[in-house]
Amino acid sequence: MRILLVEDDQALGEGIRTALKPEGYTVDWLQDGASALHALSHESFELAILDLGLPRMDGLQVLKHLRAAANPVPVLVLTARDATSDRIAGLDAGADDYLIKPFDVAELKARLRALLRRSFQRPQPALEYRGIRLDPASQMVEYQGQAINLPRKEFLLLHELLIQPGRVLTRDKLQQALYGWDEEVESNALEVHVHHLRKKFFPELIRTVRGVGYLVDK
Repeated sequence: MRILLVEDDQALGEGIRTALKPEGYTVDWLQDGASALHALSHESFELAILDLGLPRMDGLQVLKHLRAAANPVPVLVLTARDATSDRIAGLDAGADDYLIKPFDVAELKARLRALLRRSFQRPQPALEYRGIRLDPASQMVEYQGQAINLPRKEFLLLHELLIQPGRVLTRDKLQQALYGWDEEVESNALEVHVHHLRKKFFPELIRTVRGVGYLVDK
């Protein structure tokens, strides 16, 4: 589960990242609004934790730009601004939830779980391709009517490829979707995932474009 944390307080950011990693989250951490907007616009995250009082671009402006671009990523706002008007402004700008500093880490974790549950329950069409059926909502995959158990990384890779059939996805793009910035990735990790998917489905499922990346044909 990949999360973008945007918090300029060093101690708080370290604390949140340390608390969330044992829960199975991959936490990428930025400390200014402009970098956060760029990351959210160009990479895939399942949730964002966003402080409002940020350098270079205020958190509210980040939210407004995201929603204006129809980016649906769930956003949990963290802020020391506890006035009702500030909370309303954050929600109106597109926040999905709001947590006032200081807060209990257990409450943060509970709110993240609730946001992710709601996100997964949003209607998302199942993807069907040559006997494969991938359901993003239930995280279930079938092939020729039989359930296929995929590890998380393989599921994410297959999903990225199937939502864009006919388009070559670069190695960098795919690795961003699968791994956090501070995760150590073996040089052949992507090739291993591709090999496993071909073996579990059929060899022609994923085509290699040498020197570029991978695709599934239309």
